[in-house]
Amino acid sequence: MILETEKMIAEKADGIGWMTFNQPERRNAISHEMREAILTILDDFETDPEVRVIVMTGAGDKAFVSGSDISRTEKGEATPEQLERQGKLSGLVQDRYLSLSKPLIAMIRGYCLGGGVATALYADLRIAAIDAQFGIPAARLGNAYNFTYTRMLVDLVGPARAKEILITARRYSAEEALQMGLVHQVVPVAALRDTVTGIAAAIADNAPLSVIAAKAMIDEIMKDPEDRDMDRVRAVRKACIESNDFREGRRAFNEKRKPQWTGT
Repeated sequence: MILETEKMIAEKADGIGWMTFNQPERRNAISHEMREAILTILDDFETDPEVRVIVMTGAGDKAFVSGSDISRTEKGEATPEQLERQGKLSGLVQDRYLSLSKPLIAMIRGYCLGGGVATALYADLRIAAIDAQFGIPAARLGNAYNFTYTRMLVDLVGPARAKEILITARRYSAEEALQMGLVHQVVPVAALRDTVTGIAAAIADNAPLSVIAAKAMIDEIMKDPEDRDMDRVRAVRKACIESNDFREGRRAFNEKRKPQWTGT
């Protein structure tokens, strides 16, 4: 099945939902219309039991996401009301990414700058091609990264590196991003899609409720203690223990065969 808009493409195959930022002429900068499509795509992937893992990537060979598309703002075409709607929509997209129960992988090639880094930070795994470049140019634009993105960055690379990234506003190579923990793996350009597909397939091959539980628990651990949703933690573990898949997993182990997961 393929869901498609002009600037966003969504595909489903073999348990993987593929979401592509499709504005290569602007290095996949994310526009208002693209954010609306992101909400629709992620909602569809989240509710489809056949989709067990999500991969996001950029169209073309120049960029993952190069930031936000501010062309209308630069031309003075956006009204105050439109800017307010854009801000609200950005908040909805942020909430949608943060509430995803299914694993999200960022497949990164070329430029990953500003809002592109913010988008990649939502991912549970970030796999980069050797030609990827990372940077947050907010300090060169008189802007400030928002608190949520800054905290996610600090959680990944630590406060010292986060300060360096933000106050120097410099570009980093894929290898530098790997060394600081911003990405999980760097591979040759030609191997990027196969590598990500293999990782996604391995996740899709595991028990869906177990994968969801692991992601949920780690997400709660990363919050301040007073903000943790322990009811959610108990619920996802209970769902695993009481599931048909738990019984199937034990039977398959004893019978020395591959389990057939149903996500129930």
